[in-house]
Amino acid sequence: MNAKFGPEYAERPLDLYSLVVELHASGHLAEADRERLAGVSIGSVHPLVFLAEQKIPDTSRPGKVLDMEFLLHWLGERSGQAVHEIDPLKIKVGAVAEVMSRAFAQRHRILAVDVTDEEVVIASAEPWIRGWERNLEHVLRKRIRRVLADPRDIIRHTAEFYSMARSVRGARSNSAAPGAAPGVVNLEQMLELGSMQEPDANDQHIVNIVDWLLQYAFEQRASDIHIEPRRDQGHVRFRIDGVLHGVYELPQQVCAAVTSRIKILGRMDVAEKRRPQDGRLKTRSPAGGEVELRLSTLPTAFGEKLVMRIFDPDLLQKSFAQLGLEDDDLRRWQAMTAAGNGIVLVTGPTGSGKTTTLYSTLRRLATPEVNVCTIEDPIEMVEDSFNQMQVNHGIKLDFSSGVRALMRQDPDIIMVGEIRDLETAHMAVQAALTGHLVLSTLHTNDSPGSVARLLELGMPAYLIKATLRGIMSQRLVRILCTACKVSAPTDLSAWEQLVHPFKLPAPEQIARPVGCKACRETGYSGRQGIYELLVNSPAVAACITPHMEAREVRSVAMTEGMRTLRLAGAARVASGQTTIEEVMRVAPMFDA
Repeated sequence: MNAKFGPEYAERPLDLYSLVVELHASGHLAEADRERLAGVSIGSVHPLVFLAEQKIPDTSRPGKVLDMEFLLHWLGERSGQAVHEIDPLKIKVGAVAEVMSRAFAQRHRILAVDVTDEEVVIASAEPWIRGWERNLEHVLRKRIRRVLADPRDIIRHTAEFYSMARSVRGARSNSAAPGAAPGVVNLEQMLELGSMQEPDANDQHIVNIVDWLLQYAFEQRASDIHIEPRRDQGHVRFRIDGVLHGVYELPQQVCAAVTSRIKILGRMDVAEKRRPQDGRLKTRSPAGGEVELRLSTLPTAFGEKLVMRIFDPDLLQKSFAQLGLEDDDLRRWQAMTAAGNGIVLVTGPTGSGKTTTLYSTLRRLATPEVNVCTIEDPIEMVEDSFNQMQVNHGIKLDFSSGVRALMRQDPDIIMVGEIRDLETAHMAVQAALTGHLVLSTLHTNDSPGSVARLLELGMPAYLIKATLRGIMSQRLVRILCTACKVSAPTDLSAWEQLVHPFKLPAPEQIARPVGCKACRETGYSGRQGIYELLVNSPAVAACITPHMEAREVRSVAMTEGMRTLRLAGAARVASGQTTIEEVMRVAPMFDA
């Protein structure tokens, strides 16, 4: 224990007066602030929270204030306890909730944040209170390691973790056979005598679990929620900035009941568990904004796997610059889509932002003077400013027949969800030839490859020349966290590999990820697009022949200003927005 907080402080909670005196003595608090705060009564408010919310200037750090981060590190140095940022994505909620009762945790204002075979890590905001340690060590028969955490986080996560754990236990106990597998086809299902009922999907515990998962996903900026059944337990994972993170493990029966609950909300067939299904639902985020979720189930060896893709309508309000499309690329894209007729294609793999690009573009084109119609599979986001139709294979309404129907609706602009076959491509070309602007997507690696793909589908080269306005290929790269990124010398070999076969000069310094509280220690926060725009100029059109080479189209397009995805990414690296590794992870290499 630090001498400045001697034995007389043992088993005493932190108080505002002692903290103010010590902060002043250590040179962080001005005399006037010390006198003002020394006699303040704060009631039941934790003194660290009170001080942090005052935003008092730190006299030893000009321009800085005594925020919670500083106060915790300052206190940690004096108590010999490390500061811990509670990240629920890294905590096994079920395990930490078993360490102690909720009443014990709340009485002592502590929370278990990690459990291993050797030790239990306990977070608290009262470093001098140790009376509970011996009792807990005796019960757990493990070593206890103390860490400091924000008292607000401790209170919040104590309520969330124990409520979640109670709901899981309650849902499991409501199952007639706790060890039974869910009532679905399971390739390794063991015969159990007696009832094999999973908990009721409308059970209040299941409702609480689903609500918690959805709200937490919104808070963490997740783009997808995966609920995956396994032999003994189900796994819940969130995709954040393109990377999956494990969040929770659910008992097998509870996992099946959670899936059933979400299927009910999405108006899907709960009884049908043998075939894939799609659904959708709309809800609100904790901030009050509307959020749409697209649901998809898949029968697997241990039950139904459910994926919820989260669509934030606010994305449609973002400018092209916020999406990463700006300067020359933006001008080319606006020129392509400003044409009154022709075909404009967006290409890239699933999850590369094609839908966001198309919806944002359509929203800007959908003025009161034009009729915008779409045919999608499925409708991903409902938008009031244009007319949307969904593919329905049960009544033989596919993309090609949908375009044929839309042609009779006096459209100005048509968006086709995807060109998958020759018939759809043919209808898109016919629409373009008759004076309509057609926007659609293709699944190809890059823009020149899309021309080759249309030829492979059987589209005549002369029709491609006549109707194609341009192609944009895109990827999403994670953007470095501005709060913690640092500069470092450029790795020349990695840079040469990124820009190969071009000899672009390497910047002396590039940014590197570090990791902090703001980015949840990942070093990245959010994603933006990198783009490759191919304009069907006369020189490019001359290369489009029945036996064309994508390499030749690329070469001609680059002489006219097209940047490959990797070169677009290299520009982001040079400007300090992302890393070489991130660009190489998502952008394809091509043959020179």
